[in-house]
Amino acid sequence: MNPTLLLDLDGTLVDSVPDLAAAVNRMLAVRSLAPLALGAVTSMVGDGLQALVERALAARGQRFDPAALATVGADYAVNLAVASRLFPDVVPSLAALAESGWRLAVCTNKPEVAARSLLAALGIGERFAAIGGGDSFPVRKPDPTHLLATLAAAGGEPARAVMVGDHANDIAAARGAGVRVVFAAWGYGPASLGTRADAVADRFSALPAIVRSLVAA
Repeated sequence: MNPTLLLDLDGTLVDSVPDLAAAVNRMLAVRSLAPLALGAVTSMVGDGLQALVERALAARGQRFDPAALATVGADYAVNLAVASRLFPDVVPSLAALAESGWRLAVCTNKPEVAARSLLAALGIGERFAAIGGGDSFPVRKPDPTHLLATLAAAGGEPARAVMVGDHANDIAAARGAGVRVVFAAWGYGPASLGTRADAVADRFSALPAIVRSLVAA
């Protein structure tokens, strides 16, 4: 069976914080609340949109309000690719892996529709055999079932798979699923997470060699 590469989205494939922060800050502005700095929003990303909105409101001393989530969700849906960009070398690296027989999949806590829309807008949506969003299954990362369900949808198996991500949820899901994991050091997570992964990649272009070595091990 061909090997499978599972990739997190926000902070691994795409630098998406600028558009997430913009949507959050427009919601805060409507409520006469001060905006959040980009770095503050970066630290809130990784557990899905509701968690992001909860944390943003909490940072301004406010309780979670479902209306705020609806506002951010609707705003982000039409503004998700304004300033978001693929990280350097994503396109050629994915092409090289696909040409050498790797299946590619995305496993993200972002809602599936938003994930598909963002990947399509950035021109790589057709690269993936499966996209497992935060609402695609009954569970999401760090639950390993999310990763395993995405892997199954891509036609892969744990023994021939590698997960790449920048968040603790990615590492926990991979460990629970029995899948090797690479920490994406260019992303949003702290460098200390690298000690919990099988390998660390400091740039996207390093991934093909690293994941091949892990599957061959």
